[in-house]
Amino acid sequence: MSETLMEKKVATVIEVIRPAIQADNGDIFLRHVDVDTGVVSVELTGACISCPVSTITLKDGIERILKDRIDGVTSVEHVGAELAGADAGTPVSIGATVVSPLAPPVVPS
Repeated sequence: MSETLMEKKVATVIEVIRPAIQADNGDIFLRHVDVDTGVVSVELTGACISCPVSTITLKDGIERILKDRIDGVTSVEHVGAELAGADAGTPVSIGATVVSPLAPPVVPS
């Protein structure tokens, strides 16, 4: 399957999934599809950042749905965790301040 076709299929499925995630005050963004390995990289944001079950949502929900609907998808990973330096789960949350891996650093005044 060509990268463009697979990316379009993944993007379409993510748009179907998105309202359910947004209903819980989170969101999902497609960041990359590796056609050779079948790995889909997404970023979970909003309430997903501090949600203790976001890894379950990612693996048992999003990954399962993508694997069922698109041939060639082997896994889904959350790039926010990788960018934040976390071993697994979601980006770092410090108290009430959420540190997004894509946001500029917060400097106290």
